[in-house]
Amino acid sequence: MANNAFGIDLGTNNIKIYSRLDDCFVVEKNMIAIENKNTLFAYGNSAYDMYEKAPGNIHISFPLSNGVIADIKNMETLIRYFIGDIQKGNNKPSDFFIAVPTDVTEVEKRAFYDLIRDSGVKARKIMVVEKAVADGLGLDIDVKNSQGVLMVNVGYETTEISILSLGGIVLSKLIKNGGLKFDEAIRAAVRKEFNLIIGGKTAEVVKMNLGDLEKEGRGAVVYGRDIVTGLPVEREIPTKLVTDCLEELFHSIVDNVKVILERTPPELAADIYRHGIYLTGGASRVSHLAERLAAGTGLKVNEAEDPEISVVMGLAKIIKEDNYKSVAYAIEGMSK
Repeated sequence: MANNAFGIDLGTNNIKIYSRLDDCFVVEKNMIAIENKNTLFAYGNSAYDMYEKAPGNIHISFPLSNGVIADIKNMETLIRYFIGDIQKGNNKPSDFFIAVPTDVTEVEKRAFYDLIRDSGVKARKIMVVEKAVADGLGLDIDVKNSQGVLMVNVGYETTEISILSLGGIVLSKLIKNGGLKFDEAIRAAVRKEFNLIIGGKTAEVVKMNLGDLEKEGRGAVVYGRDIVTGLPVEREIPTKLVTDCLEELFHSIVDNVKVILERTPPELAADIYRHGIYLTGGASRVSHLAERLAAGTGLKVNEAEDPEISVVMGLAKIIKEDNYKSVAYAIEGMSK
């Protein structure tokens, strides 16, 4: 395989890119800021810094929605700039391996291919990898053997639950429940309890720091706008309020995992019982999710060390090791 190869995991919140040339991973916010409807103002982490703070003439958006491409033009711009940054502007013909969710339509899958082809990055070859398969490889699971593996990837807007065996996907279910829903639940609970409106970024910080706050036995200090007075205020939010408002969303994920387990062939179910559930995805680190999953299913839960980049780590393995090349495929009728 030529040295010029990239693995791309398009997440709704973060884009993860692996570059074979310098063997590195890049994680940036999958956001774009457009000024006056047609001028690129900022992208990636810089655009995120402006999120919820920008004036009316600067529109900041996520080009992905629920795991699929919602704004192809802006997504093409982001890919072009991110790849250009990695290659330091010296764009060379490269091979691209892109992770796609399983439980989406063929048209939506093809959009991922078209995105790379049309973004001006000199794609020599474009290969598609099922996201759950790359996820498994990123966790050092030999996905090509015949044992059943249950992957639960909790992302920003979606959770993908998949059963893997022999390098393919036996069952898969994509549900619209993830980190964004967790943030919204926290914002709603704070508004109801304290008459306080907080931003999405603040809710995300509270969510990610929940475990540490509980260990230290203190609440989360937040800043927002008081609904009654309309003035900015500071409040300390008890961690119990946060954990209670997330319970229902955790139960929804557990219930959907059970639905998949009920449909799993007995032999694969036996493997899953032995090995447990593999939990990945950026939002999987939220405190108590793993224990709720273990309690609800009666299975051991294996948490990923780097849950946010496990998919792109799997893509890196496919690029580097010939043994796993067979799990990548070209979209029918579009291979070069």
